[in-house]
Amino acid sequence: MHTDPQPPARRFGLGAAGRDRRRFVAPGGALWHFVRSRLGVAATVIVVLFTLAAVLAPWLTPYADAGRGVPDLPIRLQEPSWSHWLGTDDLGRDVLARILFGARTAMYVAVGVVVLSVVIGVVVGAIAGYFGRWVDEILMRITDTFLAFPPLLLAVLVAAALGASLRNTVIAIAISWWPWYARLVRSQVLSLRERSFVKAVRAIGVPDRRVITVHIVPNAMAPVWVQATADLGAAVLTAAGLSFVGLGPRPPTADWGTMIAQGRQYVLSGQWWIAGFAGAAIVIVAMAFNLAGDVIRDVTDPRTRGDQQ
Repeated sequence: MHTDPQPPARRFGLGAAGRDRRRFVAPGGALWHFVRSRLGVAATVIVVLFTLAAVLAPWLTPYADAGRGVPDLPIRLQEPSWSHWLGTDDLGRDVLARILFGARTAMYVAVGVVVLSVVIGVVVGAIAGYFGRWVDEILMRITDTFLAFPPLLLAVLVAAALGASLRNTVIAIAISWWPWYARLVRSQVLSLRERSFVKAVRAIGVPDRRVITVHIVPNAMAPVWVQATADLGAAVLTAAGLSFVGLGPRPPTADWGTMIAQGRQYVLSGQWWIAGFAGAAIVIVAMAFNLAGDVIRDVTDPRTRGDQQ
């Protein structure tokens, strides 16, 4: 009776993947370290709550119309109470409802900025790093041109040129951020293109486009995901800054930066809750994404978590 010396998982090429998964969840693995990190767990909980607030905003408040911008002037500037937990603003709209709907705006901007920046940066960085020579020189000089401007200043200039809107806010911030991803991906590709597996697939005649998209880019994305997680919080903060100076979404769209701009004139007269709670939401969400990115970076890098493999 014939006996196969290799287990089924190894015969079908699943052994390495299985070992990687076990190493990931086993004591000492990345997930094990993440769960043991109090900051990581707390940041993840806040990010999940922020996401749920953005998705379920119309169902989490009885004042959904206020969240959409419908005014109710007879109850304007009411302080926090049982009927309006975070008070009302200068147009009588429930502040909690505006914050919940503002989470939708913040999520749209954060995800839109990061996705657009990553797509542009990965394409430019992968092409520059893989082909090198004059292609690399031209693309990197274009990248350096964008990097010569402070990111926030460049975002303000682009937003002012395009006009105030939610879509233009995403475009303005992404234009100022994609060069950082291009540099990051290029550095990864420069290393990967010299690996033996890349040289092997090129030697057997695999087209360059397939080499880049199948063999190089997937292996270069690990640091990109970590950076993207941290940049979600920075995108929320930057978008709030643009809204504060009038370059964000137009009213009556709920936006945290706009709430601070509209509520600052009432702070000294005692109606602090309009700007105060919106500012607290920005700080908490931005810190949560930054902490999540830092923890993910630490637990996925064996050198920082002391993982012996």
